[in-house]
Amino acid sequence: MAYNPIQFQHGMSLPEFLQSFGTEPKCCEAVMRARWPAGFVCPRCGSSAHCVLLSQGRPLFQCRACRRQTSLTAGTLFGSTKLPLSTWFLAIYFISQAKTGMSALELKRHIGVSYPTAWLLHHKIMTAMVAQERQHRLDGVVQVDDSYLGAFAYRFNRRFDLADLVCRLVVDVSRCRATPERAIRQA
Repeated sequence: MAYNPIQFQHGMSLPEFLQSFGTEPKCCEAVMRARWPAGFVCPRCGSSAHCVLLSQGRPLFQCRACRRQTSLTAGTLFGSTKLPLSTWFLAIYFISQAKTGMSALELKRHIGVSYPTAWLLHHKIMTAMVAQERQHRLDGVVQVDDSYLGAFAYRFNRRFDLADLVCRLVVDVSRCRATPERAIRQA
């Protein structure tokens, strides 16, 4: 079998992840950099002058011009949560690194939360990933890995044909200016 460079892409190992995002202050700093790359900007008046208050261990930013208080997590995926950001980041890491997907029950076991909490985390993270991926359309040569034609699978107690699923994938790829002949190469 030929060497496939896609399978050997450098990812972040768990020790590297824990070194970068293993504590609450590191996660807060990462959210701060992602939300306000040039520093805090008030969502109401656009001023950058602010003071920082600590509320339940997380920074709360108060604008000096209009006195509006803005949480670090307000309006983000992490809004209205009591879970530590490090738990959220760990859940994002596990879900994004699982090649075959991860169930909420497996996530519960890995991060040590209750099942309803794990289900909500999983649902919110997957929804955010889908929203991010919808912005990008497939174009050019698209390679599909781990596909099985002609087999049956079960999902949500309904049987469906995987060949039909691959055909729908080819139709979706052909809608975005790629032909099925170019989209899927047979070995």
